[in-house]
Formats: sequence, structure tokens, C-alpha cells
Amino acid sequence: MSDRRLSSLQQLLVGLVLGAGYGLICRLLFAPTRHGGKASAFYEIMTISFIFLVPLVLGFMVVWFGEVQKSWPRRIFGPWLASLVFMAAALAFNLEGLICVILWLPIVSFMSSLGGVVAGVIRDSQASDGSKRLCVAAVALLPLVTGPLESWRDRATEIGTVHTTIEIKATPGQVWKQIRSVPRITEAEHGFSLSHKLGFPRPTEAILEGAGVGSVRYARFEGGVLFVEKVTEWEENKRLSFSIVADTKNIPPTTFDEHVTIGGPYFDVLHGSYWIEPRGADRVVLHLASDQRLSTGFNFYSHWWTEWLMNDLQTYILRIIKARAEQAA
Repeated sequence: MSDRRLSSLQQLLVGLVLGAGYGLICRLLFAPTRHGGKASAFYEIMTISFIFLVPLVLGFMVVWFGEVQKSWPRRIFGPWLASLVFMAAALAFNLEGLICVILWLPIVSFMSSLGGVVAGVIRDSQASDGSKRLCVAAVALLPLVTGPLESWRDRATEIGTVHTTIEIKATPGQVWKQIRSVPRITEAEHGFSLSHKLGFPRPTEAILEGAGVGSVRYARFEGGVLFVEKVTEWEENKRLSFSIVADTKNIPPTTFDEHVTIGGPYFDVLHGSYWIEPRGADRVVLHLASDQRLSTGFNFYSHWWTEWLMNDLQTYILRIIKARAEQAA
């Protein structure tokens, strides 16, 4: 290997290390640890400053300090390697959970590529070296300047509804028995669900105490997760609605990633409803809808993932109800 080739490789490594290192330093600054540790008063992780701008600067660093020769494909895709190193390190050091990494990956990929393009444009410009260095400093400090500004404003709250359905070959009465109270789900009844693979616990049972409006349903999930559901609508063989309160005090901190904890500062499930729509003899469509609260600095992006995850979870529950009701029929 020639000295020139070795120097080029070293320069590429410098860009990779600086990009991934910048991401890790910002991760520790915005939120020291995944569970526990004192949070910064000026920097929050669920903000545009961290989720969007930190990957942009990461990609900028990779190209600015690591580019050997002009190549637009490398400027676009080169930052992805540093992004993967950064996210793998965050997982290894328990700074992030798998589900947060998966949800963040599309943003990191796009924004790091954008940062690489910005670095390339500045490198190619006819500006003086002093102006270029000033641009580099401004880009590097961008998340650190905007972070405190975001912490001073309240997070916007968005209420959304996710509605799923399933067709069941059973009578309304047979389906009603399966939704009002759900005996413990056996391992044989469980199936594949991508949301559970990402870290969301599987449902285990839902026990009803009492009957009619005002009765209480206790919905349990794996990992010690409990939802207390107070019945607000009760129409026998037709409709069951309930408010939902997560028992956050007794949920172990390792069950959910703190940024997607139900009942936490960023996400909550508020209300649920089942209703049975007859479609002929011994055939119904079962509906399940839930209302969620979303309070992040980037609801325009996170609501897509929230809807997908809740739809996957509700579909999973409906499949179990369908199998039980049809078996009983």
C-alpha cells in the first residue's frame, strides 16, 4: 500500500470517527443515560435539535474532514457508515433501545446525507478559507444553539385515533364474550408481530371486575405492564368503551424505552372502544379504535410511527379474539 493510499484511508477514518464521535457526545449531552441520570435543563432528546440536526452535523463532519476526492455518491452515502457506527454504539452502551433506533433510522439516513451534501457544496464554493471555517463552526454549533431555544417552548400535543377491523365468523354474543374479558393468552395463541419484535410487550389477559358502565377492566401485558380501563360505554353484544390509564408507577424501567413509554411525557393511550357490526348470519366485523396523545417536538414525523405501531398491536389483539370466537362458534 502506498503512502498516498494510507494517507487517504487515514483521512476517511478521521471523518468517520469525528462524525460518529460528534453524535455520541451530543447523545450524552441531550440525555446522559437511557434509564436514570440527570437530564439537562436546556437539552431534550425528543426535539428537532437532536433528532434532525445532530444527524445533519454528523454527515457534515464525515464529508468535511474525511473527503479525499470529490464524489457526490460518497457525499450522499458515505455518512451512513458513521451513522451506523454511532447508533450501534448507542445500543451497545445502553443509551438507546432497539425500537428508538429503528424509528430514528430513516431520519438519520436522510439528514446525514443532507449534511454530507451541504459539506460538499461549501467545499466546492469559491469562498475564502476563513469563511469556510466559519461555516463549519456554525454548522457544528447549530444543535447546541437551537436546543435551549426549543426547551423554552411547550411541546405541541396531538390527539390521534387508530381504527382497525377484522371479520369474524361468529355471532355478536360469541364475540362479546371475548372482548369484555380476556382470559390468559397461552403461548400457542401468540403469533408473530413486528411491534413485539421491536420491544413492545405482548398482551397476556384483560380481567373485568363488575359489569356495565363504571366497571373496571385490568389489561395486562408482558413485562409487568398494566392498564386500568374504566368502562364508559356498555351495550351488551354491541359496544364496549373505556378510559385507559397506564400504571406507570409499577412498570419496570426496562420494559419500555423511556422515549416510547405509554403514560410518559411523549406518548399515552387515552381511550379505547370495541364495537360489533353484524354482517349477516353468524358473521360480524369487529372494530377496535384507540385515542393516543403524542407530545414530541416533531409530531409531524412521529405520528406516522405511532399509528403504525398501534395498528400492529390492535391487529394482533383482534386476531386472538377472532381465533377464540370462531373456535367457540
